[in-house]
Amino acid sequence: MSTAKPKHIGRNISRIRELRDMKQEALAIAIGVSQQTISSIEGSENVDEEKLKAIAEVLGVPAEVIRNFSEEAVFNIMGNTYDNGSSTINHNNCTFNPLDKLLEAFEENKKLYERLVEAEKDKVALLEKLLSEK
Repeated sequence: MSTAKPKHIGRNISRIRELRDMKQEALAIAIGVSQQTISSIEGSENVDEEKLKAIAEVLGVPAEVIRNFSEEAVFNIMGNTYDNGSSTINHNNCTFNPLDKLLEAFEENKKLYERLVEAEKDKVALLEKLLSEK
């Protein structure tokens, strides 16, 4: 039996918006809705795909990042990236946005996936060529 909680898209939007230091009202204006609508969206477990894409664009992240956002990943990135040269870490001096690090990881994975797909296409083309020569 799995104990994994389903993704709460609205909560993910809220956390990313907060990491971007953006108020609900600013997001609402950017996508042409009221602040109350943003509050309602952030309280919803699921979000309409078109709204999600519009919100993602304003927040500067792919919709996929919102769908798969994990605070654990952000904290892992912060813990693994920040080093002030001592054994004690003072997160108040953090000089990067952890969301940017998460986006970098997403982009790297996307590039890797695209290279793997291209390699598979090359293999298929070679196999088709070999079969056609028989």
